[in-house]
Amino acid sequence: ISACLVGSEMCIRDSRYPVQTYVLETNPTIIRDAIRREMDRGGQVYYLYNKVDTIEQKVSELQELVPEASIGFVHGQMSEVRLENTLMDFIEGEYDILVTTTIIETGVDIPNANTLFIENADHMGLSTLYQLRGRVGRSNRIAYAYLMYRPDKTLTEVSEKRLEAIKGFTELGSGFKIAMRDLSIRGAGNLLGKSQSGFIDSVGFELYSQLLEEAIAKRNGTENTRNKGNAELILQIDAYLPDTYISDQRHKIEIYKKIRQ
Repeated sequence: ISACLVGSEMCIRDSRYPVQTYVLETNPTIIRDAIRREMDRGGQVYYLYNKVDTIEQKVSELQELVPEASIGFVHGQMSEVRLENTLMDFIEGEYDILVTTTIIETGVDIPNANTLFIENADHMGLSTLYQLRGRVGRSNRIAYAYLMYRPDKTLTEVSEKRLEAIKGFTELGSGFKIAMRDLSIRGAGNLLGKSQSGFIDSVGFELYSQLLEEAIAKRNGTENTRNKGNAELILQIDAYLPDTYISDQRHKIEIYKKIRQ
């Protein structure tokens, strides 16, 4: 792996950095400086604001804070055509900032977007925060995620643990550790019996099924005692569809969606 300098920033070819994650009170000065820093290196910004009824007001506030920035917004109540067009404009660099709800939790990767702000991050679950942070850091540039909460708010113990967990697990491939920490914070629930409960939405169907299978095997006395190792497979390939294969960007988005399904 060879290293290179981009401006004053170190990067690594064919590799990715862990996302630099900060937990802090909402601070307009920090927001403005971080946006300008991203714009200065030719990058783009996600600003996650999960209130549809006041999202345009938030756009106005950010525009006043950073007048030189071009800002677009998307949310789930927009028409499909308008939503798609706005996302395409962002992909093509028409906007410096995209103000968005959690609809970007899973979607098309935009390598040029490498700064993320999440307002009221303490309201969100750990798995959601992990998925949202995954929207940045998709290239070999250093990416930044700012998890913010209201300055006048005292965090609950659960919220504080979640934010500390997402801040601590920054290395690539931390999804399983995040899921385990979420189980530890919220409790795994009672997988068996009349009072059966659990958090399948938080840990995902596959992990939930694995836990359920292990619990049943343990109760039946057929638990597998073999040690399981961790394996990581690194493929040095480009996972994007080239323009020579699909030139139309909107069609390419649809193909990406079908692949994810």
